[in-house]
Amino acid sequence: MADARPGAEQWVPEHPDLAALRAAAPDCRGCELWKPATQVVFSAGAASARLVLVGEQPGDQEDRQGEPFVGPAGRLLAQAVEEAGIARREIYVTNAVKHFRFERRGKRRIHEKPAVAHIDACRPWLRAELGVVRPGIVVCLGATAARSVLGRDVRIGAERGRVLEESDPPALITTHPSALLRTRDPADRDAAFAALVADLRVAHEAAS
Repeated sequence: MADARPGAEQWVPEHPDLAALRAAAPDCRGCELWKPATQVVFSAGAASARLVLVGEQPGDQEDRQGEPFVGPAGRLLAQAVEEAGIARREIYVTNAVKHFRFERRGKRRIHEKPAVAHIDACRPWLRAELGVVRPGIVVCLGATAARSVLGRDVRIGAERGRVLEESDPPALITTHPSALLRTRDPADRDAAFAALVADLRVAHEAAS
């Protein structure tokens, strides 16, 4: 008989390491998003990472390649991490929701924001990841990630850039790099990028 526990919990190994989590994730049926998605997109990084960066969900390129943050937003994030003086080995990247939610329009797949039910269903994976990595801080890239980590709604503008001790490990909220890609004015985009870099520096210092 199937386990009656909600969401992904029944698919998460009880005493895992990262290899066990990554091996178990493709079998998850915690919500309906696995059906149209190409594959699960789990994480990248080592268990020794001091910072965990949590995004919203995989995008189109991530869904096709099976790796997080390999699309345009991921390249921008990598640039911001480098600008902040953070070594790649120090970070572990993942998403609040592990499958790509989209609306199909002809041949195109248009990003659709995960619902609260998807965030809640997938939270056991993130909780297990944080339990294995045990970082100094979790950086929430956007409101979806913040809700998954903190369990509540957030206003990015009001709470970003500060270390929040309400979670274990502590969290810092900043904007998702995809928001920068939607900013058309070059000056505004440059300012938003500088703010993202500044937030990452605060997180890096707090994790040290």
